[in-house]
Amino acid sequence: MTPDDDPDRPGDDVPPERAEGQPSEEPPAADGLDLARALTRATAGSSTRKATKRRRQQPPTKGRVSGSHPDDRDPQLLDVTLGRLVADHGWELDLRVHGVFGRWREILGTEIADHATPESFADGRLVVRTDSTAWATQLKLLAPTVVRRLNEELGHGTVLAIDVLGPHGPSWKKGRLSSRDGRGPRDTYG
Repeated sequence: MTPDDDPDRPGDDVPPERAEGQPSEEPPAADGLDLARALTRATAGSSTRKATKRRRQQPPTKGRVSGSHPDDRDPQLLDVTLGRLVADHGWELDLRVHGVFGRWREILGTEIADHATPESFADGRLVVRTDSTAWATQLKLLAPTVVRRLNEELGHGTVLAIDVLGPHGPSWKKGRLSSRDGRGPRDTYG
């Protein structure tokens, strides 16, 4: 079937004399359907050309091509996605440090881990809390060895110093005989 044989094609209701360029004696009556077809043809042709021009003027976007090669729109493995998230936010060192906190017993041994726990890490300084003053002194003596072992796990130069804190002192702020603005137990330890 050729385009000339299509009965639904717009403009087929025009008499053959007029289609061939010869003027007809009487103009056809313009009903609403003919006007709508003419209006549709006029607006459809102009908007198509403008849309085509706009599409050609815009530069092609990178990464939006389809094909058989993998790109960012494909499903990604969770490991790859989380790795990209960690790298974008700069969380690598924090995750490694907290990994060392979780493996504290494995890295330093059970004897030290039973009496010392890491509290925080900031600006190359690791804060460790011990359960007695004797272990605080012992850990201060072992600090160079502990720093070396932690830097083997985290990377050279990550831990610069260790601050060793003794146990928390007792609180005198509780109980029914405490006073709010009192001077505390002055002569008890004298």
